Amino acid sequence: MAKICEYYFAPQSPWAYFGHARLIALAQQYDVQIDMKPIDLPKLFSVSGGLPLAKRPPQRQAYRLVELKRWSAHLSLPLNLQPKFSPASGDAASKLIIATKFAHGTDAALKLTGDIMHAFWADDKNIMDAETLSGLASAAGHDGNALVKASETTSVQNEYEQFTNDAMAASVFGAPWYIVDGEAFWGQDRLDFVERAFQK
Repeated sequence: MAKICEYYFAPQSPWAYFGHARLIALAQQYDVQIDMKPIDLPKLFSVSGGLPLAKRPPQRQAYRLVELKRWSAHLSLPLNLQPKFSPASGDAASKLIIATKFAHGTDAALKLTGDIMHAFWADDKNIMDAETLSGLASAAGHDGNALVKASETTSVQNEYEQFTNDAMAASVFGAPWYIVDGEAFWGQDRLDFVERAFQK
């Protein structure tokens, strides 16, 4: 039976963006199933001691920019350090991802997640905007309008809330967060350790 990697993330997180494609590649390499769980990161912060970016001390904000630039160069991933629509809520994008998973499966939802992250961090798109999200879903080969409509249903909202509650129950306090065989890993810079867990 294939291993399962629980993947907690927020589409507006640059660190999730940096790790997303690499996680998918590792999962394919080691035949691991990804259980993707987009979460309400601000809600998680409110119970785990995290602070929204604007409320962090200036020295932490400054170093964050250094690290973002460093990782962008290291991974050869384009990144706008200060996106036009930041800070962004990830709610609408997360619910679109969930709706896509319901309608088209995990692989399609993972691909669309990558597209959304790239749109925000590299293309300066507003991922809080329904028309933008619909366009991204349509470009991925889906009926974007139908998926946006589906993302607004109670069942999708309930799933989003459940994923966030699952994260709290699992003592998650940041994103991305990976759990393999009960072992937790915080951050895309821990993917080397995630790979070792896949190999066990």
